[in-house]
Amino acid sequence: MKKPVAHILKTENLSIGYTQKNRNRVIASGVDITISEGELVAVIGVNGIGKSTFLRTLSGIQQPLSGKVFSKNIEINKIENIELASLISLVLTEQPISKNLSVFELVALGRQPYTNWIGKLSKNDLRQIISTLKLVNIEELQDKKCYELSDGQMQKVLIARALAQDTPLVILDEPTTHLDLYHKAYVLKLLKDLTRKTNKAIVFASHEINLAIQLCDKIILMQPGKVEIGSPEELLKANSFSGIFPSDIIFFDPETASFRIKS
Repeated sequence: MKKPVAHILKTENLSIGYTQKNRNRVIASGVDITISEGELVAVIGVNGIGKSTFLRTLSGIQQPLSGKVFSKNIEINKIENIELASLISLVLTEQPISKNLSVFELVALGRQPYTNWIGKLSKNDLRQIISTLKLVNIEELQDKKCYELSDGQMQKVLIARALAQDTPLVILDEPTTHLDLYHKAYVLKLLKDLTRKTNKAIVFASHEINLAIQLCDKIILMQPGKVEIGSPEELLKANSFSGIFPSDIIFFDPETASFRIKS
């Protein structure tokens, strides 16, 4: 008998945005999504649509305007920070990091929710770190300083740190920023492989729509005032991608399931 898929995160009638001059600026409302274990999920939308705000709200570091976010059926604003850190790991764009740390030291920071008050690593912590370095294939980099790394290598290290935290859900904000096309594809393929190997759910914001359509189990599509979620096939069938961008320069070609430049 097939084991039922466990829900890692879900929202109920979620409204996201921020307060400005004592007034709420709503980015999207009525958002109902479900993310399950082992799923790779992309959050897609144009610049400034609110992808980062959405991810911060899902991770609990920003409060929703209304509605609820649940992690494993527990409302996240009722979970203590230390417990939440064992449920959700987060990698933000331009996160301040000391690049004087070695790769091993930076990945080891992912174990902070489990170490004692002086931060001493246990044998289990060390096993977890070494296992993660192997999983992301960066063992040969572990003694290098982070300032010695390329952008692509650094992104793999940040992913490894999130994995070392050993949470059922990993959230990444634009993990392919500053990477060339090959390394964009490499990182997203790595995320896909990691969901299969670890059964963790990985949610990431991205502008790489063509790659996301090919690789993701689900896509969360953000457009002004609304959020859709579905498999790439479901969104393609509903013609959901055609209205993302102005149509004067590019268009979505359903036959190739990709955006094309108008000739």
